[in-house]
Formats: sequence, C-alpha cells, structure tokens
Amino acid sequence: MFDQTAITTAIDVLKQRFGDRVSTAASVRENHSHTTTQIGSEWPDAVVFAETKQEVADIVKICAEYHCPIVPFGVGSSLEGHVNAAHGGISIDMNALNQILAVHPEDLDVVVQPGVTREALNDHLRDTGLFFPIDPGANASLGGMAATRASGTNAVRYGTMKDNVLALEAVMADGRVIRTGGRAKKSSAGYDLTRLMIGSEGTLGIITELTLKLHGIPEEIAGGICSFPSVEAACNAVIMTIQYGIPVARIELLDPLQVKACNQYSNLTLPEETLLLLEFHGTQQSVKEQSELFGQIAAEFTPHAFQWTTNPEERNKLWKARHDAFWACLALMPGAEGISTDVCVPISRLAECVEETRRDIEETGLTAPIIGHVGDGNFHVLPLAMPGDDAAYQAIADFASRLSERAIAMGGTCTGEHGIGQGKRKYLRQELGESVDVMQAIKSSLDPQNILNPGKLFF
Repeated sequence: MFDQTAITTAIDVLKQRFGDRVSTAASVRENHSHTTTQIGSEWPDAVVFAETKQEVADIVKICAEYHCPIVPFGVGSSLEGHVNAAHGGISIDMNALNQILAVHPEDLDVVVQPGVTREALNDHLRDTGLFFPIDPGANASLGGMAATRASGTNAVRYGTMKDNVLALEAVMADGRVIRTGGRAKKSSAGYDLTRLMIGSEGTLGIITELTLKLHGIPEEIAGGICSFPSVEAACNAVIMTIQYGIPVARIELLDPLQVKACNQYSNLTLPEETLLLLEFHGTQQSVKEQSELFGQIAAEFTPHAFQWTTNPEERNKLWKARHDAFWACLALMPGAEGISTDVCVPISRLAECVEETRRDIEETGLTAPIIGHVGDGNFHVLPLAMPGDDAAYQAIADFASRLSERAIAMGGTCTGEHGIGQGKRKYLRQELGESVDVMQAIKSSLDPQNILNPGKLFF
C-alpha cells in the first residue's frame, strides 16, 4: 500500500524543513507507538514535533505529496492501538500546540489548542468559577479526547466530548485547514462536520483547535457510597435513580473483586459486595435533597445505609476506593499487566450483562475486576496477565471478544468510550452493519490516498 522509498524521501524533505524537530531515534519512535492493550507496538519511521497549525498543514502537504502515512499523537493514553503506525510513516507530536487561546466566561466557552490537557485547562480556569467536566481518567490531551470521543465518570450528567465541543479546526488530508463552526450554542447550517470529526480517530483530519463548552463549578458537591448484596440490586437502584430524574453527576459501580482489591490496597474495610459510589452537584439544598432521595431508593434494594457528605476531605475518603482502583487492580497480581476493555449497554440490560460477564470470567479462570460508569450503562473490565503468559493473553482475547459480542447482542456497543482503533475493528460491522460502508466512503472521499492514520477503524 505504501512505498518505503517514498516514505524515506518524505522524511528527508521533512528534515530539511524542520531540522532537529524530526527524530528517527529508536527511543522516540517507540515512545510514539506505545499502547496499553495486548496489541503489539508498531513504530513510525520518524516523529515530527509540530509547533503551529501551519506547520501541521505543511507536514500534511509534504506527506500527501509522497504518499506517506501520518499518525497524530497527543499524550498516548488511548487504549485500542490508536497511535500505532500500522503502515510506518510519521507520527506528528501535537504536544507543543498547548495554548489556551481565549476564555469567554460570559459565554461559557473556551478556545484551546489540541495539546492542552484537561488538567491544565481546569487549572487555568480555577479562578473563573468554571470548569471542563469531561474526565476520562488519564490526563489526556483535549485533541486526543475529541478524536476518540472520550467521556468518563461525569458523562451521566455532562455528556461526552461530542456534547461539549462547539466547533473545531482541522487540517485535512490535502493540507487544507477547515473550521467546522463558530461559538454559537447551536446552528442548523449545513452538515455537522464537528460531530463527524469527533470520534474519527485521526482518520479524517488532524485537529488543531477546539472550542469547548464550560460549566459553572457547583456551589456544593455531595459524595457517597453504598454497598449492595448483588450487582442486580445495585443496577436496579441506578435504574430507578435515572428514571426519577435525579441529576446525579457520577454513579460508579465496583464489583466484589474490585472492592476486595481496594480494601487490600487502600487499607479500607468496605463490605466485599457490589459497591456504588455517587456524586451530586448543585446548590446546598439541591444536593441535600438528591442525596436523601437516593438514600430512600437504595433502601429498597440493600440493607446497607447510604453514607454521604459534602465535606471535601470526608468525600475524598469515601471515594478513595474509586481513586485508587486501577493500582488496586494491579496489586491483585504483582508484576502483571492489566488489559482494559469496555462495553456499553442500555441500563435496563446492565445487570444482566455484568452478571453474565462475571460468570464468563469465573469460568475462564481469569482475574478481572469490573468497574462501571453505570449511570449510562458503561462498564470496564481489567483482566490481568503476567508478561509472557501466552495462554492467559489468548484467554483474555477470547473473553474480550465474547464481551463485545454480548454487549452488541443486548442492543449496546463494543466500546462505550475507548474507541475502535485497531483493537475492535472486527466488531464495527457487526454493530453498525452497512453504515460502515458509508463511513468508508466518507474516508475515501476526504482522504483518497488513505494517509491519515491508516489501519484504524477499518481493515
């Protein structure tokens, strides 16, 4: 598909243009291909460190001339092989495009470059009384979060990246720079190119600027925890909470194995049963009402009391199990690697899907804790395996395949927030059918040479 001689020529031209900001060092190339799944690393032939959107456009024009693949790179926290260079070529490191260009407090929006991380943005906004709510866990770059349509623990109240990007600017496959909209809160002008780019995983364009919605920092935040005798009981409490219209900000589920791991790692004494952790945002009176109402709902499904507080220090103690969950998982099997996967189903099928998944884990003999963003039906599984244990890795791959197919069969998706990348390409057509042909037609139209992140989404 791609000629290595042409790729080498493109890199030589890039070196003439960008000098020592083009690196072919093995350590740099390896760092721009790492992946946190069991997908093997695939290195680019070179890494170019861009500093402006015009430089990104110039890089793309050179690569287009020589038919050289391009893989955009943020901080490398994606989970399905998105930053692997499946066909070689170059990686464009976007981290130097890290400026917050304009904050408009009166309009509740901000304009940023793609290399800004979510933590850096919220640090910058602290004195304005505003914040950006999307929290995928890792301190990801906002450009990468838009490209993978990230979400996280706050999604049940604030939505995902697709709900919080007003407009963006992107470099297309021929080097043109386009803008998909303005700062107005709504528009009915033409195709919604903003949403087309969000979640396209770098296959349609390279994001160089984002206009994001902001939200007011809540006057009061209440956090709480409650144990349940079963996953079904916990999920039924969640369903009733959503149906009652309680504007909960976060609802996290930890299965008994995850609670056991957190107890051991964080020196906690939680009942080793299914655990729900909740957070409510609003005024002092509203969060009190919401917390008390959830307590009444929970009482119908569990003998355990719902413990909640608005004291920040006490709230953090209650949420400690969730904050330390990833490291607690790894501590279950010292030296092991964790291979994260996720699915999302309608919340009415959540208990069924989680219970079937737990039975699958037990029958397979895996160690695999479960955490769920259960307010929107999304849950994650972290199977553990020792490096070099090929049998365990194969068992995990087979389990992950069954999990994806299970979720799709229940009217859900093979990926709630991790994206398709390389890892879940084989499920895309099973989930979306002939619409995949439409996606491929769009890709072919906008990137006829297939130079933008080839090998992702489609085979």
